[in-house]
Amino acid sequence: MNYYIIIPAHNEESFLADTLNSILRQTLLPKEVIVVNDNSTDRTEAIIDQFCAKHVVFKKLNTQSSTEHMPGSKVINAFNKGLALLDNDYNFLIKLDADIILPDNYFEKIAYIFHGNPRVGIAGGFIYEKNSNEEWTLNHPMDKNHVRGAFKAYSKNCFNAIGGLRNAMGWDTLDELLAQYHGFEIFTDATLKAKHLRPTGKAYNTKAKLLQGEAMYTMGYGYWITFIASLKMAWKLKKHNAFFDNMEGFYSARSAKKPLLVNKEEAEFIRKYRWQNIKRKLF
Repeated sequence: MNYYIIIPAHNEESFLADTLNSILRQTLLPKEVIVVNDNSTDRTEAIIDQFCAKHVVFKKLNTQSSTEHMPGSKVINAFNKGLALLDNDYNFLIKLDADIILPDNYFEKIAYIFHGNPRVGIAGGFIYEKNSNEEWTLNHPMDKNHVRGAFKAYSKNCFNAIGGLRNAMGWDTLDELLAQYHGFEIFTDATLKAKHLRPTGKAYNTKAKLLQGEAMYTMGYGYWITFIASLKMAWKLKKHNAFFDNMEGFYSARSAKKPLLVNKEEAEFIRKYRWQNIKRKLF
């Protein structure tokens, strides 16, 4: 199966070479890898150039954007610029962070998943991060059927059906909800253990703390689903402030009448789906 990888990279000199080397070790190599150098001020571009000079699979794209490291729009804008360079001759598409080390058989297994079940629209493994004892431990605060945004694989049919990725915080939840709205399944493989070299959110700007609540509003969650989801998030992350930050973000977005990222039918599906999951876990 043919696949492409797009890697948005902003000041990733400490991690990028490890990520690119893990791609070269894959038992099923990609057709092409687009590394989007997004306004980096360190040696990120030099590292990309080194790999491009030695391996034809890598291509570089320089782009200018905000210097702030923010989740959501910045990374997806960079992803979309990389996407514009690719043709339509692929079976699945990868959005990959620049600080991930993948197991050598990662994409071979992803191809097997998509080939074996055409109803699967999004697939991936699980992320492990080092704890205070320098041990690699599972970091998966979401449900086990969720694929983290750091390494999402989309079948071509699914990616086209959901209309690509929304350039907003919450894109890596909304894509799965829309995939299910269009009849696709989400598949996670616990044997695919990827190493995340930088803990989630460590480089994000402090302004990012309210964006999760704003995302819940723009995905059409409504008040009570946002309330419950924020409590769950704060409990899983062991960060009480996460609940209050989420609710503040939700109220701010509602007061500003931010436009939703989904249409009426999609929002209704999302709320119904969320309530079904809440009731299933409670009862």
